[in-house]
Amino acid sequence: MGTWGTGPFDNDAAADFAGALDAAGPERRVAMVRDVLVRTTEAGGRLDDADEAVAAAALVAAQCPGGEPVDTAYGPEQPMPAFPDDLRKPADEALARTATDPCGPAPDWVDAEDAEQWQAVLARLRAVLVPPPAISASDDERPA
Repeated sequence: MGTWGTGPFDNDAAADFAGALDAAGPERRVAMVRDVLVRTTEAGGRLDDADEAVAAAALVAAQCPGGEPVDTAYGPEQPMPAFPDDLRKPADEALARTATDPCGPAPDWVDAEDAEQWQAVLARLRAVLVPPPAISASDDERPA
């Protein structure tokens, strides 16, 4: 498998996933994203779909408030449908599993700086997918 960068689509598997999304009809794209996220969170042992799951999570995160658009030549060329909010949690869980699984792509990084950049990409995606809860005015008024 070829990896040329630390972005969500900077590897062969993710680029192939983007191509598959482009080839699929618009009505299938949500299911394809959901399927790869669920397969990753439910996988036992080796994470065969981890790179695709990171790409799928990036697509979901792009539609969240504060999300960055997927703007790479290796990502999907076709517009993505609106992803339902219920994909945010499995996207976050797939990223968490991918980032920490000893069988996933995390241990494959040879260059420590690249590994740190890749982990930072995952952390940014997770922060958009599951933002910290907002503090309400009533929370600020509680006695210490």
